[in-house]
Amino acid sequence: MKIGSISINGMAFLAPMAGVTDGVFRRICREYGAALVYTEMISAKALHYNDKKTAELMKITDAERPCAVQLFGSEPEIIAEAVGKVIDAVHPELIDINMGCPAPKIVNNGDGCALMKNPLLAGKIMRAAADASSVPVTAKIRKGWDSDTAVAFAEILEENGAAAIAVHGRTREEYYSGKADWDVIGRVAAAVKIPVIGNGDIFTAYDAHRMLSRTGCAAIMAGRGAQGNPFIFAQINELLSGGTVKTAPSPAERILKAEEHLRELVKSRGEYIAVREARKHIAWYIKGLPNAAAFKTKMFCEDSEAGVLRLLDSFIASL
Repeated sequence: MKIGSISINGMAFLAPMAGVTDGVFRRICREYGAALVYTEMISAKALHYNDKKTAELMKITDAERPCAVQLFGSEPEIIAEAVGKVIDAVHPELIDINMGCPAPKIVNNGDGCALMKNPLLAGKIMRAAADASSVPVTAKIRKGWDSDTAVAFAEILEENGAAAIAVHGRTREEYYSGKADWDVIGRVAAAVKIPVIGNGDIFTAYDAHRMLSRTGCAAIMAGRGAQGNPFIFAQINELLSGGTVKTAPSPAERILKAEEHLRELVKSRGEYIAVREARKHIAWYIKGLPNAAAFKTKMFCEDSEAGVLRLLDSFIASL
């Protein structure tokens, strides 16, 4: 498929997730066949003020490409400035504007999904970003704030230069509760001429297949379904290629991937930070395995890379 001038080889994308989709996780998901990955959302205003920690979030290695950098903000001029800074610094394949994050600390500042209450401002933001960018600019939205406004909102974004739109099938008020409304994704896909990416409740390859068939969207985006489960991208690709799902990692293989994830985080972030950031990922990798709860209790008391690896090796031996 194509997003603007960019060709994407596949239909399964990794959704942007704050505190989750760092460089290490993006690389692992690409290894298993994610066609496109996204950074964690990055504050345009923080880039405006040259915040060093924020700048770290947008670093991209060749192993992660194609990669989209996701920005959030509600001031068109600041967004346009941030787009230029991102392109100059890391040359991403795409820029994405977050218009769907439901977190209170984001929407209370008028950012994220709060923009769905102000479609005219959202259109100005998209126009400013598209005009400032040498790469395609996309947006991630929701079904609406507290009602279904996605079609009209998507049309405004398309008119203002959006090259693609990802739609999460829940309103902001629904947060992540209940079932995602896939039908709204289909309505948006039918209303606009640009690619629509479906998002919400993709936990298996079969979910991805059903969403594509039901909605007519151009691609799907896995978020929570990929946490501790990068294997989902290989499974989706296997199923969509007309075959059967062959990738089925054993418990030991899942734990070994968790060990690799930890080691790579240590290389990139240093031991102190990496061990703490790896805990949630490891907990996702081992979810559902026998004695996982007891293991997590021990892991959260361990502060060293060597100590966590010893625990993981013991876990494998106990299976």
